[in-house]
Amino acid sequence: MVDADQTFVIVGGGLAGAKAAETLRAEGFTGRVILICDERDHPYERPPLSKGYLLGKEERDSVFVHEPAWYAANDIELHLGQTVDAVDRTAKTVRFGEDGTVVRYDKLLLATGAEPRRLDVPGTDLAGVHHLRRLAHAERLKHVLTNLGRDNGHLVIAGAGWIGLEVAAAAREYGAEVTVVEHGPTPLHGVLGPEIGGLFAELHREHGVRFHFGRRLTEIVGQDGMVLAARTDDDEEHPAHDVLAAIGAAPRTHLAEAAGLEIADRAHGGGIVVDEGLRTSDPDVYAAGDVVSFPHALFGTRVRVEHWANALNGGPAAARSMLGRDVTYDRVPYFFSDQYDLGMEYSGWAPPGSYDQVVIRGDAGKREFIAFWVKDGRVLAGMNVNVWDVTDKIQRLIRSRAQVDTEALADPHAPLDSLAP
Repeated sequence: MVDADQTFVIVGGGLAGAKAAETLRAEGFTGRVILICDERDHPYERPPLSKGYLLGKEERDSVFVHEPAWYAANDIELHLGQTVDAVDRTAKTVRFGEDGTVVRYDKLLLATGAEPRRLDVPGTDLAGVHHLRRLAHAERLKHVLTNLGRDNGHLVIAGAGWIGLEVAAAAREYGAEVTVVEHGPTPLHGVLGPEIGGLFAELHREHGVRFHFGRRLTEIVGQDGMVLAARTDDDEEHPAHDVLAAIGAAPRTHLAEAAGLEIADRAHGGGIVVDEGLRTSDPDVYAAGDVVSFPHALFGTRVRVEHWANALNGGPAAARSMLGRDVTYDRVPYFFSDQYDLGMEYSGWAPPGSYDQVVIRGDAGKREFIAFWVKDGRVLAGMNVNVWDVTDKIQRLIRSRAQVDTEALADPHAPLDSLAP
């Protein structure tokens, strides 16, 4: 039973936390809502940080989830630049790390997100070593890319995942020289597999990006605090004025672990374990966004998803669950990317080893196609590249779990709607 005297605390001021606060008010909750953000900026969306904002095509103000005045207008107690260093589940309190303030909660939402994985090599303390996760990182990196482009400078990127490739594309648009070091055999190998990963390698090579596959950085060489080169495990030295570490992100579970909440193993993403209603092992504590490992009935396993849509939809789902609504969070994972003149959307879940073939519909050579990851005739995931207005159809096909005729799946003239019941 929810009443006006209750206090709901949200730890984490990203998209998931901000949308949860919005949903609580939209659903009629009149109690106290406290939103705690460890950054000094108001809650913002992350995709522009490696896309439009980084390229200078979007203004800074466009990244924010709400106008600053929205929080006071909706009676949301917003604490910027504050961390929570302890959760006492017995007393039902959280403690601020800066001044030790203790706040009691009736329901608690952990939306603590993820943090960039760090390079564990000599030289990471040099001034030209960067990460990209926060708005402040993007502001700094935009300045760096501008200077590199002006001076024909060299950027080395460790990691050919989505962040690495999007920054590589942005850097080339600024005019910087770019080398990407990736331990896998293709970009995005663990996400898309070799078939489609190779197409992204070709795209970037056409735009002047150099790849060094099957290798890892072993040292960042510098002098007087500045980066001079990046050395790889084959003892090659790559010219560099700046280095971006884009080797993935880790869920920020330390607060949950210290509070004794259940954490998933690495095979299931290592996030906070929640049920289908995004409740943790404590019935008064919920979690949403990048940090959660949730059971997905459609894929028959726990998944942890680090993409924008998961925060956008997971925050509101957790808020409704906190209010006692009957919630089953089973959204089909979705993300998008823009690189040069290539735009794509991906729906589904098809980790390595989960599929037995990739079916292409359209012209991969022209980069106008849909790729489907298929297991025993059932579509697990689909990615549309420069083909639009098909996401809903792809997701319906995934949800149907229907066995499809792969020849019809590959035929651009066979309507996608006709392949699923």
